[in-house]
Amino acid sequence: MTRTDLGMPAFPEAAREAVRDGVLRANLRRATHTIRDKRARAVAELADWDRLRAAGKAVKDHTLRHLDRYLLQLEAAVTAAGGTVHWAVDADEANRIVTELVRATGEREVVKVKSMATQEIGLNEALEAAGITAYETDLAELIVQLGHDRPSHILVPAIHRNRAEIREIFRTEMGRWGRPAPDPLGDDPRELAEAARLHLREKFLRAKVAVSGANFMVAETGTMVVFESEGNGRMCLTLPETLISVVGIEKVVPTFRDLEIFLQTLPRSSTAERMNPYTTMWTGLGPSAGADGDGPAAFHLVLLDNGRTDTLADETGRQALRCIRCSACLNVCPVYERAGGHAYGSVYPGPIGAVLSPQLRGTDSEIDASLPYASTLCGACYDVCPVAIDIPEILVHLRERVAEGGPVTRHGIRVRIRPAHGHTAERATVRAARLLLDRPGALRAGERLLARARRLAPRRLPGPGAAWTDTRELPSVPAESFRDWWTRERGTPQ
Repeated sequence: MTRTDLGMPAFPEAAREAVRDGVLRANLRRATHTIRDKRARAVAELADWDRLRAAGKAVKDHTLRHLDRYLLQLEAAVTAAGGTVHWAVDADEANRIVTELVRATGEREVVKVKSMATQEIGLNEALEAAGITAYETDLAELIVQLGHDRPSHILVPAIHRNRAEIREIFRTEMGRWGRPAPDPLGDDPRELAEAARLHLREKFLRAKVAVSGANFMVAETGTMVVFESEGNGRMCLTLPETLISVVGIEKVVPTFRDLEIFLQTLPRSSTAERMNPYTTMWTGLGPSAGADGDGPAAFHLVLLDNGRTDTLADETGRQALRCIRCSACLNVCPVYERAGGHAYGSVYPGPIGAVLSPQLRGTDSEIDASLPYASTLCGACYDVCPVAIDIPEILVHLRERVAEGGPVTRHGIRVRIRPAHGHTAERATVRAARLLLDRPGALRAGERLLARARRLAPRRLPGPGAAWTDTRELPSVPAESFRDWWTRERGTPQ
């Protein structure tokens, strides 16, 4: 299934280490607060934001219900325009297809547009194992690659780095990957951007093969759409002779007109801009096929499943496939702000990662079983989501799956999974509560007994509950229950 960062501990352990890093927390707090404040102002400019949000949700839900039909329509349109479509059931197959396509060109290096799908499958590592070097061209992805690091944010992968750290990475690592950084190099953003521009320009001009993802695919025309802010995407999508796009099957939309919605909602929710500086669209082969001009002479589209059809089979969890990767949920999440993206052990951090990764990868591993609990359930993520994904609802749904087990779809087959290890006490507590709540007389007696013994109530819970009271105070027990208060004030209800 999806690549897991090897050696990553469960979320609670990773988060515990992250919150002790004062520099990391300061970087995250400064960046997320700045982005979300700008987003709020950009969204407030649109009087019909709620209707756009509802329209985006409706388009995505309709597409997911008829995904088989729209994917076949997309394949036909791409093929008719001169492109070649490949289907990849999982990460291994996608990596094999891309590796073989690059080898067929005779090239040993590729330039890449920022792509969550290729990070998800570990494409860079697969290409490296085949003797092919992949160069990231997005500025933040370049920082991560040069620093031998991992992305920690969907939109700003290097959000955990400050300017001084970036300067040091450029100074020590750029020369090993190509053109070295200027000497001397300061930490002014303009100097850092210029160093990256000079470093990447030689790669753009030399590369014959590019790899990209896509924000959207239009079924009726076979058009690929990429939103970006730096111009590196435009360079990768027009200069190389061969373009390979790896895209999740959920990124398809039915018609070109549907883009009208997302052209308004995605930029405002992600970069807080009214419109992306670069919105690139291409359909099949470029004009350079057989003649001089811009655009690839060969275009390959790799449609990636990798757990998505299994997720589609879950009526509650499938809404996570609406995600348009804007990252707004990360910027408002109090857990992400303190723990950072690395603690999630996935290329999809934050609230959306907490619901998407356990569905794509399953909950067999310790880290995936812990992700649904990486939330306060405050609901801020749902409030800002431009396609109205009810992330808290999915989190509770996945918590039930982890604690109770039950039927799920894996590799297209309906199976029953066992409860995850370590939830015995939780299951026993929930069953005891269910028994008590099903018996009003016993509940009433228990409430009265608890009220009379309130002075004996402990300040901390014993046993498994001790971890909960390590950071919280137990609420005080009232002198009488709500039921008794109601009876005293209003009389016995009929």
